Amino acid sequence: MPEVVNKEEIIKEHATKEGDTGSPEVQIALLTARITHLTDHLREHRKDFHSRRGLIHMTNRRRKLLNYLKRNELERYNAIVQKLGLRH
Repeated sequence: MPEVVNKEEIIKEHATKEGDTGSPEVQIALLTARITHLTDHLREHRKDFHSRRGLIHMTNRRRKLLNYLKRNELERYNAIVQKLGLRH
């Protein structure tokens, strides 16, 4: 099972400028890491319905952020999707 999400590393990798923690790219990257971690947890603990509900909440929030980027700045959307490998 992978380690807990390393927020500082993800923020540093996806930040658009120094001190950037709230841009859509950073938020999407953090949510993606948490979703991946929780998905692995749920594979082992199939009956953990409380965590499953949290996972659904996170995926919906990521979807809204991706829709926002796609609607307003298509280049940034394409860059983050390709960088994180979200769409096939």
